[in-house]
Amino acid sequence: MKTLELANDILKSIQFTIDAHMYNPKTEKDTVRFWDMETPYIIHPTWCAMTILTETTLPKEIRLNGYKVLLWHDVLEDTKLELPKDTPSDIAMLVKEMTFESFKKELKGIWLKEPQIRLLKLYDKVSNLLDGEWMNDEKWNEYVHFTSDLAQDTQANYGQLNIVKFANAICNSR
Repeated sequence: MKTLELANDILKSIQFTIDAHMYNPKTEKDTVRFWDMETPYIIHPTWCAMTILTETTLPKEIRLNGYKVLLWHDVLEDTKLELPKDTPSDIAMLVKEMTFESFKKELKGIWLKEPQIRLLKLYDKVSNLLDGEWMNDEKWNEYVHFTSDLAQDTQANYGQLNIVKFANAICNSR
């Protein structure tokens, strides 16, 4: 994918994310981040997507598929929209694999998924912890334990990525 083509694809994918989360949420609370109930929700999937694009040691295919999956990973869960009709089947499958009915089911079900799903989920969880000041100690500790396990798994499968470093730093911050 050429640079301008990728930039246009990123822009189009972000616009879909904005439309989904800001104009088609399942509930009003799905439009904002919990920590201040004002910051637009879209910072979360956008951070995840841009961060995987900067993982220089990940294979290009994982980065290019991963950014779009991470931009859209909460669309099916938190909005009234389906994925765009022209979504490649591999992207749609990865988004569906990242979708769980609840955090409790995610805690168990993630370990039945392929390593790439666990990698992508690590970006999601690190982002949640970055603005996780809304979490009580019990919820925080549960997230930290899960994120630490994902980081260990990711390092075993993909090496010492930046997201692993972020995860380790944030998990030891509170």
